[in-house]
This record gives sequence, C-alpha cells and structure tokens, in this order.
Amino acid sequence: MSAAATETSAAAPPPPRKSEPEVSGRVPPAHSWSTHVRATVLLLVLSILLTGFVYPVVTTEVAQVIDPYAANGSLLYFPNGTVAGSALVAQNTDAPYLFWERPSLTDYNTTLGTSTPPGPSDPALVNETLSYMAQYGYYTVNASVPFWLVSASGSSVDPDLTPEAVLVQVPRVALNTNLTEANLTALVNAHIVNPDLPFVGVAYVDVLELDLALLPLIGR
Repeated sequence: MSAAATETSAAAPPPPRKSEPEVSGRVPPAHSWSTHVRATVLLLVLSILLTGFVYPVVTTEVAQVIDPYAANGSLLYFPNGTVAGSALVAQNTDAPYLFWERPSLTDYNTTLGTSTPPGPSDPALVNETLSYMAQYGYYTVNASVPFWLVSASGSSVDPDLTPEAVLVQVPRVALNTNLTEANLTALVNAHIVNPDLPFVGVAYVDVLELDLALLPLIGR
C-alpha cells in the first residue's frame, strides 16, 4: 500500500455516533400503590372464585358420585314418597302407636344450642324418669326405663336409641296397633345396627327409620 493511501485512510473522520435517548429526570418507582391494589384485587377475585364456587362445586359432584344418599342429607321418605326427614335428626314423635325418640332439651330444634345433658343423679333426669313412669309405667311392668329413653343426647337431636330403650316400648306400641309384641320385637331386631368393630361404639336403632318401616304394617 502506498504512503498516499495510508495518509488518506488515517485522515478519514470517524463514523458518526448514534444519538443516545434522553433520560427523563423522573424514574417510576418499582412498587407503586396502584400495582399493589391491582394485585390485591386479582388475588381476592381468584380466592372468591376458588373457595366460593370451584371448591364447593367439585366437592359436591365428588360426593354425589361417592355417596349420593349422604350428600343429599340422608333423607327418609313416607310410604307415599314425601320427605319424612333426615336419618340424622330426631323428630318430636308422641303418637302412642309409634316408637318415641330420645328427649330433647331444645324441642328437637336444630338451630338452638343446648347445655350439658343431665347426669344419672341430676334432678332434671330424676324428674324426667318419674314423669315417664307416672304416665307410661304400666307399659314397663317388671322392666326398668333405660337411661337413653329419659335423657337427652349431646346434640339434643340424636335420632338413635339403644335396642333396650326401643324394646321397652314394644308393649305400648302393641297395645295401640294391630301387631303382636313378637312381631314388633322382630321388627326392632331387624333395625338394630351393630358397631363396625367389636367393642367400638354401641348397637343402636334409628327410631325414625323404624317408625317409617312400622307405618305400612299398621295401615298408616
């Protein structure tokens, strides 16, 4: 390369520099209050949708597949098909031709709370027992009144009674129906539910289920 060419190359001006963008004097904060508000509102909406709609719908559908009877409230029906109530809630039954439920401190109202049920020596229980025997004692000759028949449950709406508390009512029901004591005893025995595991829990009878099975037999 000649000296003239070298001098010409050395004298060439440098390429023009690109203009840099102007930097504003105000830099937006990394976490503005509007950003937090939007995030909070979004989280609230998602939480409401998940817990208020998606979760209930999913659990309801799963329950309907696994156990639709329990998912729908364990409903029981009269012979004509109308709803009689739930197998989980006792009812105020005082007809002489039916088996009676456990006493209730709330008159079988599921919306009311209740205090602790009376113990064996509580005056309230003693009075309840004396009242029962005074009115219906002639039905329980040579028989004691079982504790469950004269004492309220913890919820005061427990529909279950021990077999002894149901069988002691057989003479009264037989006297007010066209069924013999043997027939009624067999009916009660057919409705006894034993615990799933031995020595875990007690045998019981759901009185509402028993009464619903009794109604067709006595023509009611």
